[in-house]
Amino acid sequence: MIEWKRGKSAGSVNTGAREIEGQWARVSFEAGRRPKETLNWKIGFNSTKMSSPSKRRDMDVMKLMMSDYTVETINDGLSEFNVEFHGPKESPYEGGVWKVHVELPDAYPYKSPSIGFLNKIFHPNVDELSGSICLDVINQSWSPMFDLSNIFEVFLPQLLLYPNPADPLNGDAASLMLKDQQQYEQKVKEYCERYAKREKFENPSFDGSTDEEISDNESTGSANDDILGAADP
Repeated sequence: MIEWKRGKSAGSVNTGAREIEGQWARVSFEAGRRPKETLNWKIGFNSTKMSSPSKRRDMDVMKLMMSDYTVETINDGLSEFNVEFHGPKESPYEGGVWKVHVELPDAYPYKSPSIGFLNKIFHPNVDELSGSICLDVINQSWSPMFDLSNIFEVFLPQLLLYPNPADPLNGDAASLMLKDQQQYEQKVKEYCERYAKREKFENPSFDGSTDEEISDNESTGSANDDILGAADP
């Protein structure tokens, strides 16, 4: 396993690519707080002349490794890895730390990656058991113009900031969000405290048994449930 720690690199990677910044991409989100709104982001991406998708894959993974993320490769390859993801500021998820499992298909970037949370998160559009996510830009409208940095810098933060309870993978979270926003945010914070702390990664024996119980009499299960399975294909 190769682990790249957080922090900007003073150097640069010679990818043989011509960087094109300032391009506009239109990404559609079904957002709970902004329903059926099309959001615009200024996304920097690479336009490259490459002989195979594998070269683009390697370049995108290296770009992520050299950015402000901790990346742990699996089996010393670049097709499967975990990325440390922090909840966006000024949201109920602020302070939470998740490991996000990424699998890149052979046809990447022409086929979207598989993304899933490994530790639990309370969110209408994230399956609590599998960690799989419901996000149109990854599941349906993926484009080769997007790269891995866009996922962690734009798509996942926006998913956490603007949940869509109308199209849920977690019905309990969606229902609570629609019924009582304050209680929903409180439960999100309780999940962050119990399942999304750095101790989970640095100390595998840590089981959160000293934490307060999750509200609404939810069954928290065994310590083995704290870290979930791999992402759905």
